[in-house]
Amino acid sequence: MNLSIRNLNKQYPNGVKALNNVSLEISSGMFGLVGPNGAGKSSLMRTIATLQEADGGEITFNNINVLTEHDAIRRTLGYLPQEFGVYPRVNAVMLLDHFAQLKGISNGKERKETVEALLHKTNLWEHKGKNLGTFSGGMKQRFGIAQALLGNPSLIIVDEPTAGLDPGERNRFHNLLSEISENVVVILSTHIIEDVQSLCNLMAIINKGTILAYGKPQDLVKGYEGKIWKKHIDKKDLEIYRAHKVVSQHLVGGKMEIVVCADTQPDAGFSQGYTTLEDVYFAVINQ
Repeated sequence: MNLSIRNLNKQYPNGVKALNNVSLEISSGMFGLVGPNGAGKSSLMRTIATLQEADGGEITFNNINVLTEHDAIRRTLGYLPQEFGVYPRVNAVMLLDHFAQLKGISNGKERKETVEALLHKTNLWEHKGKNLGTFSGGMKQRFGIAQALLGNPSLIIVDEPTAGLDPGERNRFHNLLSEISENVVVILSTHIIEDVQSLCNLMAIINKGTILAYGKPQDLVKGYEGKIWKKHIDKKDLEIYRAHKVVSQHLVGGKMEIVVCADTQPDAGFSQGYTTLEDVYFAVINQ
């Protein structure tokens, strides 16, 4: 399995350059795409999913030209968008059966077996008769994955799937994604760095439509070892340290911790600690 993206460009009518010469190589397993809001993540996902046209470039999945062979890629694609709506007064079996028909599973017996198997796989079988309007956020996301898995897709796209989920639902969703990604390509678009660190064997950081970093999470972290410096300061002194090119700051035990990316120690008060993927993310985005 291989998804190849070469020099992909997309500009919207308002002049926003959503994708700027994006090139990526993605193979089987889970691929993480991270970036701030408006970075171009959803634009890239929607283009791969054939929901919008690109202005230029190429996308191929195995031997399919994604930009021209829409029907062919849709037959092998599963997609969970950022906003996944459901009919609140319809139960899980009925709606998944409806989606299965739309996906082209016309044989009633096959469709019934498929629906039952997917509800078991997503741990929703015991809730199969409940109206979807009564589902929690995590249950709706798991139902979204169930519909994305219809037709045994080889390429699955999930866009911000864990936003708003409680820790328990998030863990269950992580386990499900990990299981799914063993034999297919799964693209996880998110702004939650922890999700990428725990799930993905390959990732990219995108901002303003441009890919800023690409590789294995552990390799990206290794590339910044010895360059991340941290110091606790009073909040009122933050402006004093702006000259040090602070890449992130957050409160730890009521004190402000600032993070600076530099080849040498900025001053005697800075120390090197454990470099995290989040440190790398902020260093890449802010540099």
